[in-house]
Amino acid sequence: MTVRVLILPGLFDSGPQHWQTQWEQRFSGLHRVEQSDWQTPTCADWVLRLHDKVMASQRPVVLVGHSLACSLIAQWAQQYPEAAQRVRGALLVAPSDTEADSYPEGTTGFTPMLMNPLPFNAITVASTDDPYVSVTRASAFSEAWGSELVWLHKAGHINDQSGYGAWSEGVDLLFKLTGDPQFQHG
Repeated sequence: MTVRVLILPGLFDSGPQHWQTQWEQRFSGLHRVEQSDWQTPTCADWVLRLHDKVMASQRPVVLVGHSLACSLIAQWAQQYPEAAQRVRGALLVAPSDTEADSYPEGTTGFTPMLMNPLPFNAITVASTDDPYVSVTRASAFSEAWGSELVWLHKAGHINDQSGYGAWSEGVDLLFKLTGDPQFQHG
């Protein structure tokens, strides 16, 4: 059975050059979870929207979160442990530290950062120079979540501003979680 891949952008959504948008356009079976407020989000609203999308899926789900969406996934998994059993895995890219001074103001309910094991396979991808999370905190998140940790050297926030458009290495990581041949490199 194929999976349903849910694309979960972070704060301000993912623009047309962002790897999440490019993947969504390139591959079938990827669906963006649209939030009602990308500028000043409330965690409870984002969690409920994600929950609705997971529960509506007739197939197992793989979550692809960027930035604030990594926190969203951890919050949702804690609040809905039974529903989390529907998730085959999560790709957690550039997790933002919502407790850091560098994190933009305007979000509500995304702190504290949850440090509980995720009940599904996960891969965290972090950059050595992300302005929104330190190397120490990214390591701590990955360890707490029980995820595999993949480091990218000086990759910024792993977004379009950092030069990550189609991001083929990320597609390879997605294949590890889905097993779906459409994501197999080569």
